[in-house]
Amino acid sequence: MTQPAAQTGQKTAFFDKGTWEGRTYLGGWTMLKATADAVSPSTGARVGSYALADPDDVQTAVDLAVSAQRTWASTSPEEKAAVLRRAAALIEQHSDVLAQWLAEEAGSAPGKAAFEAGLVASEFHLASATAMMPYGQLLRTGRPRTSIARRLPVGVVGVIAPFNFPAILAARSIAPALALGNAIVLKPDPRTTIAGALFLAAILEEAGLPPGVLGVVPGGMEVGSALVDEPRVPMISFTGSTPAGRAIAARAGQLLKRVHLELGGNNALVVLADADVEAAASAGAWGSFLHQGQICMTTGRHLVHESLYDRYVELLTEKAGRLHAGAPSTGAPLGPIIDGRQRDKVHSIVGRSIESGARLTVGGTYEGLFYQPSVLADVVPGQAAFEEEIFGPVASVSKFSTTDELVKLVNSSPFGLSLGVLTGDPYAAYELSDRMRSGIVHINDQTVDDEAQAPLGGVGDSGTGVRFGGHEANIEAFTETQWVTIQGEIATYPF
Repeated sequence: MTQPAAQTGQKTAFFDKGTWEGRTYLGGWTMLKATADAVSPSTGARVGSYALADPDDVQTAVDLAVSAQRTWASTSPEEKAAVLRRAAALIEQHSDVLAQWLAEEAGSAPGKAAFEAGLVASEFHLASATAMMPYGQLLRTGRPRTSIARRLPVGVVGVIAPFNFPAILAARSIAPALALGNAIVLKPDPRTTIAGALFLAAILEEAGLPPGVLGVVPGGMEVGSALVDEPRVPMISFTGSTPAGRAIAARAGQLLKRVHLELGGNNALVVLADADVEAAASAGAWGSFLHQGQICMTTGRHLVHESLYDRYVELLTEKAGRLHAGAPSTGAPLGPIIDGRQRDKVHSIVGRSIESGARLTVGGTYEGLFYQPSVLADVVPGQAAFEEEIFGPVASVSKFSTTDELVKLVNSSPFGLSLGVLTGDPYAAYELSDRMRSGIVHINDQTVDDEAQAPLGGVGDSGTGVRFGGHEANIEAFTETQWVTIQGEIATYPF
Protein backbone atom coordinates (compact mmCIF):
# COMPACT_ATOMS: atom_id res chain seq x y z
CA MET A 1 0.00 0.00 0.00
CA THR A 2 1.34 3.46 -0.83
CA GLN A 3 2.07 5.77 2.05
CA PRO A 4 -0.79 8.23 2.73
CA ALA A 5 -0.02 11.70 1.45
CA ALA A 6 -0.45 13.37 4.85
CA GLN A 7 2.28 11.13 6.32
CA THR A 8 4.76 12.43 3.77
CA GLY A 9 4.15 16.00 4.86
CA GLN A 10 1.70 16.78 2.05
CA LYS A 11 -1.86 17.77 2.83
CA THR A 12 -4.73 16.37 0.84
CA ALA A 13 -7.15 18.77 -0.76
CA PHE A 14 -9.57 18.21 2.08
CA PHE A 15 -7.24 19.76 4.64
CA ASP A 16 -7.04 22.96 2.59
CA LYS A 17 -10.07 24.78 3.89
CA GLY A 18 -12.87 25.19 1.40
CA THR A 19 -12.06 22.49 -1.13
CA TRP A 20 -14.76 20.12 0.19
CA GLU A 21 -17.51 22.66 -0.47
CA GLY A 22 -20.75 20.90 -1.32
CA ARG A 23 -19.39 17.36 -0.84
CA THR A 24 -19.93 14.40 1.40
CA TYR A 25 -18.19 11.04 1.60
CA LEU A 26 -19.87 7.92 0.20
CA GLY A 27 -16.88 5.65 -0.30
CA GLY A 28 -15.28 8.67 -1.98
CA TRP A 29 -15.94 12.40 -2.19
CA THR A 30 -19.38 12.93 -3.71
CA MET A 31 -21.56 15.82 -4.87
CA LEU A 32 -25.27 15.38 -4.08
CA LYS A 33 -28.40 17.21 -5.15
CA ALA A 34 -28.51 19.68 -2.27
CA THR A 35 -26.02 21.48 -0.07
CA ALA A 36 -26.16 23.07 3.38
CA ASP A 37 -23.98 25.71 5.00
CA ALA A 38 -21.84 25.10 8.05
CA VAL A 39 -22.50 28.11 10.30
CA SER A 40 -20.55 29.37 13.29
CA PRO A 41 -22.75 29.71 16.41
CA SER A 42 -20.33 32.37 17.66
CA THR A 43 -20.62 34.75 14.71
CA GLY A 44 -23.48 33.44 12.57
CA ALA A 45 -21.08 33.44 9.63
CA ARG A 46 -20.91 30.74 7.00
CA VAL A 47 -17.69 28.75 7.49
CA GLY A 48 -18.14 26.08 4.82
CA SER A 49 -20.69 23.83 3.17
CA TYR A 50 -21.36 20.16 2.62
CA ALA A 51 -23.63 17.95 0.53
CA LEU A 52 -26.99 17.26 2.15
CA ALA A 53 -28.20 13.66 1.91
CA ASP A 54 -31.75 12.42 1.50
CA PRO A 55 -33.25 8.96 2.13
CA ASP A 56 -32.21 7.79 -1.36
CA ASP A 57 -28.60 8.66 -0.51
CA VAL A 58 -28.89 6.51 2.61
CA GLN A 59 -29.74 3.57 0.34
CA THR A 60 -26.69 4.33 -1.80
CA ALA A 61 -24.43 4.49 1.24
CA VAL A 62 -25.80 1.19 2.53
CA ASP A 63 -25.38 -0.46 -0.89
CA LEU A 64 -21.70 0.50 -0.86
CA ALA A 65 -21.24 -0.48 2.78
CA VAL A 66 -22.81 -3.93 2.39
CA SER A 67 -20.56 -4.70 -0.55
CA ALA A 68 -17.39 -3.33 1.04
CA GLN A 69 -17.98 -4.87 4.47
CA ARG A 70 -17.48 -8.44 3.26
CA THR A 71 -13.96 -7.67 2.05
CA TRP A 72 -13.14 -5.53 5.07
CA ALA A 73 -14.27 -8.27 7.47
CA SER A 74 -11.94 -10.76 5.78
CA THR A 75 -9.00 -8.34 5.83
CA SER A 76 -6.31 -9.53 8.23
CA PRO A 77 -6.43 -8.12 11.75
CA GLU A 78 -2.89 -6.85 11.23
CA GLU A 79 -3.98 -4.71 8.29
CA LYS A 80 -7.08 -3.42 10.12
CA ALA A 81 -4.84 -2.46 13.02
CA ALA A 82 -2.40 -0.74 10.67
CA VAL A 83 -5.17 1.40 9.12
CA LEU A 84 -6.36 2.45 12.57
CA ARG A 85 -2.82 3.24 13.76
CA ARG A 86 -2.27 5.42 10.70
CA ALA A 87 -5.60 7.16 11.37
CA ALA A 88 -4.54 7.90 14.96
CA ALA A 89 -1.22 9.34 13.78
CA LEU A 90 -2.94 11.49 11.16
CA ILE A 91 -5.41 12.84 13.71
CA GLU A 92 -2.52 13.82 15.94
CA GLN A 93 -0.73 15.40 12.98
CA HIS A 94 -3.81 17.41 11.99
CA SER A 95 -5.23 18.05 15.47
CA ASP A 96 -5.06 21.79 14.80
CA VAL A 97 -7.41 21.38 11.84
CA LEU A 98 -9.89 19.39 13.93
CA ALA A 99 -9.66 21.86 16.81
CA GLN A 100 -10.35 24.76 14.45
CA TRP A 101 -13.49 23.06 13.11
CA LEU A 102 -14.65 22.25 16.62
CA ALA A 103 -14.30 25.94 17.46
CA GLU A 104 -16.07 27.11 14.32
CA GLU A 105 -18.93 24.60 14.13
CA ALA A 106 -19.47 23.56 17.76
CA GLY A 107 -18.42 26.77 19.54
CA SER A 108 -15.70 24.91 21.44
CA ALA A 109 -13.32 26.94 23.57
CA PRO A 110 -9.64 26.28 22.72
CA GLY A 111 -8.98 24.00 25.67
CA LYS A 112 -12.06 21.89 25.04
CA ALA A 113 -11.28 21.63 21.32
CA ALA A 114 -7.72 20.45 21.97
CA PHE A 115 -8.95 18.00 24.62
CA GLU A 116 -11.52 16.52 22.22
CA ALA A 117 -8.98 16.15 19.43
CA GLY A 118 -6.75 14.19 21.79
CA LEU A 119 -9.63 11.93 22.79
CA VAL A 120 -10.37 11.16 19.13
CA ALA A 121 -6.78 10.06 18.53
CA SER A 122 -6.88 7.86 21.63
CA GLU A 123 -10.00 6.07 20.35
CA PHE A 124 -8.17 5.05 17.19
CA HIS A 125 -5.06 4.01 19.11
CA LEU A 126 -7.20 1.76 21.32
CA ALA A 127 -9.14 0.39 18.34
CA SER A 128 -5.91 -0.67 16.64
CA ALA A 129 -5.30 -2.93 19.63
CA THR A 130 -8.93 -4.13 19.67
CA ALA A 131 -8.41 -5.49 16.16
CA MET A 132 -5.80 -7.89 17.58
CA MET A 133 -7.74 -9.01 20.67
CA PRO A 134 -9.02 -12.58 21.22
CA TYR A 135 -12.47 -12.90 19.71
CA GLY A 136 -13.89 -16.04 21.26
CA GLN A 137 -13.81 -18.76 23.87
CA LEU A 138 -13.10 -22.48 23.88
CA LEU A 139 -16.09 -24.02 25.62
CA ARG A 140 -16.44 -27.18 27.70
CA THR A 141 -18.57 -29.83 26.02
CA GLY A 142 -19.86 -33.27 26.98
CA ARG A 143 -19.36 -34.68 23.49
CA PRO A 144 -16.23 -35.63 21.49
CA ARG A 145 -15.91 -32.33 19.65
CA THR A 146 -14.46 -28.83 19.83
CA SER A 147 -16.96 -26.22 21.00
CA ILE A 148 -16.30 -22.53 20.35
CA ALA A 149 -18.11 -19.25 20.99
CA ARG A 150 -16.71 -16.69 18.58
CA ARG A 151 -17.50 -13.05 17.88
CA LEU A 152 -18.34 -11.96 14.33
CA PRO A 153 -18.99 -8.47 12.91
CA VAL A 154 -22.55 -7.19 13.06
CA GLY A 155 -22.24 -6.09 9.40
CA VAL A 156 -23.21 -2.49 8.71
CA VAL A 157 -23.51 -0.26 11.80
CA GLY A 158 -25.60 2.91 11.59
CA VAL A 159 -24.04 5.65 13.74
CA ILE A 160 -26.05 8.76 14.67
CA ALA A 161 -23.89 11.33 16.47
CA PRO A 162 -24.65 14.64 18.27
CA PHE A 163 -23.32 18.19 18.09
CA ASN A 164 -21.70 18.80 21.47
CA PHE A 165 -18.56 16.63 21.23
CA PRO A 166 -19.14 15.73 17.59
CA ALA A 167 -15.79 14.16 16.72
CA ILE A 168 -15.27 12.00 19.81
CA LEU A 169 -18.90 10.89 20.01
CA ALA A 170 -18.71 9.68 16.40
CA ALA A 171 -15.24 8.17 16.78
CA ARG A 172 -16.29 6.26 19.90
CA SER A 173 -18.50 4.09 17.67
CA ILE A 174 -16.60 4.26 14.39
CA ALA A 175 -13.14 3.20 15.57
CA PRO A 176 -14.07 -0.01 17.46
CA ALA A 177 -16.72 -0.99 14.92
CA LEU A 178 -14.13 -0.78 12.13
CA ALA A 179 -11.57 -2.68 14.21
CA LEU A 180 -14.05 -5.54 14.52
CA GLY A 181 -14.78 -5.80 10.79
CA ASN A 182 -17.93 -3.73 10.41
CA ALA A 183 -18.78 -1.08 7.85
CA ILE A 184 -20.27 2.26 8.96
CA VAL A 185 -22.95 4.61 7.71
CA LEU A 186 -22.62 7.79 9.78
CA LYS A 187 -25.29 10.46 10.17
CA PRO A 188 -23.74 13.44 11.95
CA ASP A 189 -25.68 16.30 13.49
CA PRO A 190 -26.19 18.76 10.61
CA ARG A 191 -24.79 21.57 12.77
CA THR A 192 -21.39 19.86 13.10
CA THR A 193 -21.01 17.79 9.95
CA ILE A 194 -17.43 18.76 9.12
CA ALA A 195 -15.91 18.34 12.59
CA GLY A 196 -18.10 15.36 13.41
CA ALA A 197 -17.89 13.39 10.17
CA LEU A 198 -16.10 14.72 7.10
CA PHE A 199 -12.82 15.32 8.92
CA LEU A 200 -12.89 11.70 10.12
CA ALA A 201 -13.74 10.47 6.62
CA ALA A 202 -10.76 12.32 5.19
CA ILE A 203 -8.47 10.90 7.87
CA LEU A 204 -9.63 7.33 7.27
CA GLU A 205 -9.32 7.68 3.51
CA GLU A 206 -5.74 8.91 3.97
CA ALA A 207 -5.08 6.03 6.36
CA GLY A 208 -6.07 3.50 3.71
CA LEU A 209 -9.62 2.50 4.66
CA PRO A 210 -11.09 0.86 1.54
CA PRO A 211 -13.81 2.73 -0.38
CA GLY A 212 -17.36 2.06 0.78
CA VAL A 213 -16.50 0.90 4.30
CA LEU A 214 -17.48 4.34 5.64
CA GLY A 215 -20.28 6.51 4.30
CA VAL A 216 -21.42 9.91 5.62
CA VAL A 217 -25.06 10.96 5.16
CA PRO A 218 -25.53 14.49 6.54
CA GLY A 219 -29.10 15.51 7.11
CA GLY A 220 -32.00 15.85 9.48
CA MET A 221 -34.60 13.59 11.02
CA GLU A 222 -35.73 12.06 7.72
CA VAL A 223 -32.20 10.85 7.01
CA GLY A 224 -31.84 9.40 10.50
CA SER A 225 -35.20 7.67 10.16
CA ALA A 226 -34.19 6.15 6.83
CA LEU A 227 -31.00 4.81 8.42
CA VAL A 228 -32.92 3.28 11.33
CA ASP A 229 -35.48 1.74 8.96
CA GLU A 230 -32.93 0.29 6.51
CA PRO A 231 -33.20 -3.53 6.84
CA ARG A 232 -29.55 -4.10 5.89
CA VAL A 233 -28.38 -2.08 8.90
CA PRO A 234 -28.85 -4.50 11.81
CA MET A 235 -27.51 -2.18 14.51
CA ILE A 236 -27.89 1.50 15.38
CA SER A 237 -25.42 3.26 17.69
CA PHE A 238 -27.00 6.52 18.84
CA THR A 239 -25.65 9.23 21.12
CA GLY A 240 -28.01 12.10 21.90
CA SER A 241 -31.06 13.18 23.84
CA THR A 242 -33.29 10.82 25.78
CA PRO A 243 -36.47 11.72 23.82
CA ALA A 244 -34.75 11.00 20.50
CA GLY A 245 -33.29 7.80 21.96
CA ARG A 246 -36.74 6.63 23.02
CA ALA A 247 -38.07 7.13 19.50
CA ILE A 248 -35.15 5.25 17.94
CA ALA A 249 -35.46 2.41 20.46
CA ALA A 250 -39.19 2.08 19.80
CA ARG A 251 -38.67 1.83 16.04
CA ALA A 252 -35.69 -0.50 16.40
CA GLY A 253 -37.78 -2.74 18.65
CA GLN A 254 -40.44 -3.03 15.96
CA LEU A 255 -37.72 -4.01 13.48
CA LEU A 256 -35.94 -6.36 15.94
CA LYS A 257 -32.71 -4.40 15.59
CA ARG A 258 -29.95 -3.99 18.12
CA VAL A 259 -29.79 -0.43 19.37
CA HIS A 260 -26.95 1.09 21.40
CA LEU A 261 -28.11 4.21 23.25
CA GLU A 262 -25.93 6.71 25.13
CA LEU A 263 -28.35 9.38 26.27
CA GLY A 264 -28.70 12.38 28.56
CA GLY A 265 -28.14 12.99 32.23
CA ASN A 266 -28.83 15.28 35.14
CA ASN A 267 -25.77 14.19 37.04
CA ALA A 268 -25.26 14.66 40.75
CA LEU A 269 -22.11 15.93 42.44
CA VAL A 270 -22.27 15.05 46.14
CA VAL A 271 -20.33 17.20 48.61
CA LEU A 272 -20.10 15.36 51.93
CA ALA A 273 -19.60 17.10 55.28
CA ASP A 274 -15.89 16.19 55.45
CA ALA A 275 -15.03 17.55 51.98
CA ASP A 276 -12.60 20.40 51.34
CA VAL A 277 -15.19 23.00 50.37
CA GLU A 278 -12.81 25.20 48.33
CA ALA A 279 -11.62 22.24 46.25
CA ALA A 280 -15.19 21.00 45.95
CA ALA A 281 -16.41 24.32 44.53
CA SER A 282 -13.61 24.27 41.95
CA ALA A 283 -14.54 20.75 40.87
CA GLY A 284 -18.21 21.71 40.78
CA ALA A 285 -17.59 24.76 38.59
CA TRP A 286 -15.62 22.70 36.10
CA GLY A 287 -18.29 19.99 36.03
CA SER A 288 -21.10 22.46 35.37
CA PHE A 289 -19.51 25.04 33.08
CA LEU A 290 -17.09 23.10 30.83
CA HIS A 291 -18.22 23.55 27.19
CA GLN A 292 -21.14 25.66 28.38
CA GLY A 293 -22.64 22.63 30.12
CA GLN A 294 -23.35 20.97 26.78
CA ILE A 295 -22.11 17.54 27.86
CA CYS A 296 -24.17 14.48 28.79
CA MET A 297 -21.96 14.03 31.88
CA THR A 298 -22.23 17.69 33.01
CA THR A 299 -22.79 18.25 36.72
CA GLY A 300 -26.43 19.30 36.84
CA ARG A 301 -27.25 18.84 40.54
CA HIS A 302 -24.86 19.87 43.32
CA LEU A 303 -26.01 18.05 46.48
CA VAL A 304 -24.20 19.68 49.41
CA HIS A 305 -24.26 18.81 53.12
CA GLU A 306 -25.99 21.49 55.16
CA SER A 307 -22.81 22.25 57.14
CA LEU A 308 -20.99 23.36 53.96
CA TYR A 309 -23.94 24.59 51.95
CA ASP A 310 -23.73 28.37 52.39
CA ARG A 311 -19.98 28.51 51.85
CA TYR A 312 -20.21 26.24 48.81
CA VAL A 313 -22.90 28.42 47.20
CA GLU A 314 -20.78 31.50 47.90
CA LEU A 315 -17.64 30.00 46.33
CA LEU A 316 -19.46 28.57 43.32
CA THR A 317 -21.14 31.92 42.72
CA GLU A 318 -17.78 33.69 42.84
CA LYS A 319 -16.27 31.28 40.34
CA ALA A 320 -19.22 31.60 37.95
CA GLY A 321 -19.03 35.37 38.20
CA ARG A 322 -15.38 35.37 37.12
CA LEU A 323 -16.10 33.29 34.02
CA HIS A 324 -17.64 34.66 30.85
CA ALA A 325 -19.00 33.38 27.58
CA GLY A 326 -17.58 34.65 24.29
CA ALA A 327 -16.27 33.66 20.88
CA PRO A 328 -13.63 30.90 21.04
CA SER A 329 -11.33 33.08 18.94
CA THR A 330 -11.11 35.54 21.85
CA GLY A 331 -9.90 32.86 24.26
CA ALA A 332 -13.08 33.05 26.35
CA PRO A 333 -13.42 30.08 28.73
CA LEU A 334 -17.01 29.44 27.62
CA GLY A 335 -18.34 29.56 24.06
CA PRO A 336 -21.85 29.85 22.62
CA ILE A 337 -24.87 27.65 23.06
CA ILE A 338 -25.25 25.71 19.81
CA ASP A 339 -28.39 27.53 18.60
CA GLY A 340 -31.29 29.72 19.67
CA ARG A 341 -33.64 26.83 20.36
CA GLN A 342 -31.26 25.29 22.88
CA ARG A 343 -30.51 28.68 24.46
CA ASP A 344 -34.21 29.30 24.95
CA LYS A 345 -34.61 25.87 26.56
CA VAL A 346 -31.83 26.67 29.03
CA HIS A 347 -33.35 30.05 29.84
CA SER A 348 -36.79 28.50 30.29
CA ILE A 349 -35.45 26.01 32.85
CA VAL A 350 -33.77 28.85 34.77
CA GLY A 351 -36.91 30.98 34.68
CA ARG A 352 -39.27 28.18 35.71
CA SER A 353 -36.96 27.18 38.56
CA ILE A 354 -36.90 30.75 39.90
CA GLU A 355 -40.68 30.99 39.65
CA SER A 356 -41.01 27.83 41.76
CA GLY A 357 -38.69 29.05 44.51
CA ALA A 358 -35.06 28.61 43.43
CA ARG A 359 -32.70 31.53 44.09
CA LEU A 360 -30.52 32.90 41.28
CA THR A 361 -27.16 34.00 42.71
CA VAL A 362 -25.39 34.87 39.45
CA GLY A 363 -26.01 34.77 35.70
CA GLY A 364 -29.37 34.02 34.14
CA THR A 365 -28.63 36.40 31.25
CA TYR A 366 -27.45 36.05 27.69
CA GLU A 367 -26.40 38.04 24.65
CA GLY A 368 -27.04 36.27 21.39
CA LEU A 369 -26.05 32.65 21.95
CA PHE A 370 -23.65 33.49 24.78
CA TYR A 371 -25.33 32.38 28.00
CA GLN A 372 -23.54 33.54 31.12
CA PRO A 373 -22.55 30.96 33.78
CA SER A 374 -25.40 30.73 36.26
CA VAL A 375 -25.96 29.36 39.76
CA LEU A 376 -29.35 28.43 41.17
CA ALA A 377 -29.42 27.90 44.94
CA ASP A 378 -32.12 26.35 47.17
CA VAL A 379 -33.20 23.97 44.40
CA VAL A 380 -35.54 21.19 45.52
CA PRO A 381 -37.12 18.16 43.81
CA GLY A 382 -39.94 19.11 41.49
CA GLN A 383 -38.24 22.24 40.19
CA ALA A 384 -37.18 22.25 36.55
CA ALA A 385 -33.44 22.50 37.23
CA PHE A 386 -33.59 19.45 39.50
CA GLU A 387 -35.70 17.30 37.18
CA GLU A 388 -34.59 18.16 33.62
CA GLU A 389 -31.37 17.90 31.67
CA ILE A 390 -30.37 21.54 31.21
CA PHE A 391 -27.53 21.24 28.66
CA GLY A 392 -26.32 24.72 29.42
CA PRO A 393 -23.98 26.50 31.88
CA VAL A 394 -26.29 26.31 34.89
CA ALA A 395 -25.39 24.82 38.28
CA SER A 396 -28.27 23.97 40.59
CA VAL A 397 -27.43 23.53 44.28
CA SER A 398 -29.49 21.58 46.82
CA LYS A 399 -29.02 20.91 50.53
CA PHE A 400 -29.13 17.59 52.39
CA SER A 401 -28.83 16.65 56.06
CA THR A 402 -28.65 12.86 56.38
CA THR A 403 -27.20 10.02 54.36
CA ASP A 404 -30.62 8.53 53.71
CA GLU A 405 -31.88 11.90 52.44
CA LEU A 406 -28.84 12.15 50.15
CA VAL A 407 -29.37 8.69 48.68
CA LYS A 408 -33.01 9.51 48.03
CA LEU A 409 -32.06 12.76 46.29
CA VAL A 410 -29.48 11.06 44.06
CA ASN A 411 -31.80 8.22 43.09
CA SER A 412 -34.87 10.40 42.60
CA SER A 413 -33.69 11.33 39.11
CA PRO A 414 -34.70 9.02 36.26
CA PHE A 415 -31.23 9.60 34.79
CA GLY A 416 -28.26 7.51 35.85
CA LEU A 417 -25.17 8.41 33.87
CA SER A 418 -22.41 9.89 36.06
CA LEU A 419 -22.00 10.59 39.78
CA GLY A 420 -19.26 12.44 41.67
CA VAL A 421 -18.71 12.13 45.43
CA LEU A 422 -16.34 14.60 47.15
CA THR A 423 -15.13 13.62 50.60
CA GLY A 424 -12.26 13.31 53.04
CA ASP A 425 -12.91 9.55 53.37
CA PRO A 426 -12.86 8.02 49.87
CA TYR A 427 -13.41 4.42 50.98
CA ALA A 428 -16.51 5.35 52.97
CA ALA A 429 -17.75 7.16 49.85
CA TYR A 430 -17.04 4.01 47.81
CA GLU A 431 -19.26 2.00 50.14
CA LEU A 432 -21.92 4.72 50.05
CA SER A 433 -21.95 4.67 46.24
CA ASP A 434 -23.29 1.09 46.36
CA ARG A 435 -26.62 2.64 47.27
CA MET A 436 -26.64 5.11 44.36
CA ARG A 437 -27.82 4.24 40.87
CA SER A 438 -25.30 5.39 38.25
CA GLY A 439 -23.36 3.93 35.35
CA ILE A 440 -20.25 5.91 36.35
CA VAL A 441 -18.97 6.90 39.81
CA HIS A 442 -16.03 9.26 40.39
CA ILE A 443 -14.90 9.61 43.99
CA ASN A 444 -13.16 12.92 44.65
CA ASP A 445 -13.76 14.17 41.13
CA GLN A 446 -16.56 15.89 39.27
CA THR A 447 -18.84 14.08 36.82
CA VAL A 448 -17.22 14.78 33.42
CA ASP A 449 -14.51 12.34 32.37
CA ASP A 450 -13.74 10.06 29.43
CA GLU A 451 -10.98 7.61 28.59
CA ALA A 452 -10.92 5.36 25.55
CA GLN A 453 -10.08 2.28 27.60
CA ALA A 454 -12.86 2.77 30.20
CA PRO A 455 -16.43 1.46 29.70
CA LEU A 456 -18.82 4.42 29.60
CA GLY A 457 -22.59 4.35 29.70
CA GLY A 458 -25.61 4.93 31.87
CA VAL A 459 -28.72 3.33 33.30
CA GLY A 460 -32.32 4.42 33.43
CA ASP A 461 -33.10 7.36 31.14
CA SER A 462 -29.37 7.73 30.41
CA GLY A 463 -29.13 4.62 28.25
CA THR A 464 -29.81 0.95 27.73
CA GLY A 465 -26.90 -0.31 29.82
CA VAL A 466 -24.58 -0.93 26.88
CA ARG A 467 -21.09 0.53 27.10
CA PHE A 468 -18.53 2.30 24.91
CA GLY A 469 -14.87 1.92 25.74
CA GLY A 470 -12.31 -0.74 26.51
CA HIS A 471 -11.78 -3.91 24.51
CA GLU A 472 -14.37 -6.07 26.27
CA ALA A 473 -17.21 -3.54 26.14
CA ASN A 474 -16.51 -2.62 22.52
CA ILE A 475 -16.34 -6.25 21.41
CA GLU A 476 -19.65 -6.87 23.17
CA ALA A 477 -21.18 -3.79 21.54
CA PHE A 478 -20.12 -4.25 17.92
CA THR A 479 -20.13 -8.01 17.32
CA GLU A 480 -22.53 -10.97 17.39
CA THR A 481 -21.82 -14.26 19.16
CA GLN A 482 -21.79 -17.44 17.11
CA TRP A 483 -21.56 -20.94 18.64
CA VAL A 484 -19.52 -23.36 16.54
CA THR A 485 -18.88 -27.09 17.10
CA ILE A 486 -16.37 -29.22 15.19
CA GLN A 487 -16.00 -33.00 15.27
CA GLY A 488 -13.91 -35.40 13.24
CA GLU A 489 -16.71 -37.64 11.97
CA ILE A 490 -20.37 -37.20 11.19
CA ALA A 491 -22.45 -37.80 14.30
CA THR A 492 -24.63 -40.91 14.26
CA TYR A 493 -28.24 -41.04 15.43
CA PRO A 494 -30.87 -43.79 15.88
CA PHE A 495 -32.84 -42.74 12.82
